Amino acid sequence: MVESNIAKKGLVDFHCHLDLYPDHEKAVLQAELAGIFTLAVTTTPRAWPRNNELAKKTKHVRAALGLHPQLVAEHEAEIAIWDSLLAETRYIGEVGLDAGPRFYKSMDAQKRVFRHVLKRCAEAGDKILSIHSIRTSKLVLDYVEEFLPAGKGKVVLHWFSGTKKEVQRAVKLGCYFSVNSTMLASERNLPIIMEIPMERMLTETDGPFTESFGRPSVPSDVAYAIDSISRLRKKQPTELASIVRTNLKELLTET
Repeated sequence: MVESNIAKKGLVDFHCHLDLYPDHEKAVLQAELAGIFTLAVTTTPRAWPRNNELAKKTKHVRAALGLHPQLVAEHEAEIAIWDSLLAETRYIGEVGLDAGPRFYKSMDAQKRVFRHVLKRCAEAGDKILSIHSIRTSKLVLDYVEEFLPAGKGKVVLHWFSGTKKEVQRAVKLGCYFSVNSTMLASERNLPIIMEIPMERMLTETDGPFTESFGRPSVPSDVAYAIDSISRLRKKQPTELASIVRTNLKELLTET
């Protein structure tokens, strides 16, 4: 990976775990000073208040209320806390399903939680969800279609690894997609990324779970995703960055 020359202010990191960096407050401040619109997703509801406290002091960072599918086995009871906080935020994440080998045993609990999240978001209306779907793309889309009807909320599929047909189905359901540099580094993922319409594409880092130059990615590293996507889609980086900003504005427009 080479250094990106793209101006970073105004870029979008729609999925980053700012509270999992060694210095949470510093991570928020760096995203703010860099001018990166950053969605700070959380993995448990108990983490949301502190994330929200720090995000409220910024122009560019927003905190999302999550219950990560990989943690549902130990934290399912926290759905009651999630319920109590739902009215305080428009942003939901990280939520979803994970059928990977380490987490498949908790699928029944994951399904309960994810259905609950979607139903409550539909009841509340106008929520924006960042959704995890490892080895569960079809089921996630089934649940979105059944429990979060059009006009009741908006979905961004984080690090989506489904099939081309599932991308097409997700588009018909109104979903957006957040793409990171690690996805782009795999040849296997490129046909899927090519299938995503430009008007539904956002960028993310999923930091600190991804790396840039041998260190955990930070929100400004979405510049490298912009560079890679622009080469793949034969566009100038500045043009692609503008498209992503426009997509974000459209996403944030009330349903």
